[in-house]
Amino acid sequence: MNQIGPTIRRLREKKGWTQEQLVAHCHLIGWDISRGTLAKLEAQVRRITDIEVVLIAKALNVKVSELFET
Repeated sequence: MNQIGPTIRRLREKKGWTQEQLVAHCHLIGWDISRGTLAKLEAQVRRITDIEVVLIAKALNVKVSELFET
């Protein structure tokens, strides 16, 4: 289980983005992720790798440390 899934969801919703919109931002930075995979990350069903943490922070335009804030 990953610990940052709910934070990803919170930050995404704070921006007013759907999962599809966040996926589109991920594609713009070169990360080919599906909406289904993002949903699994947010639901803590799928583990997240170190590089994916960096990429999701970049797509959300936040610092990596913000993903670990509770």
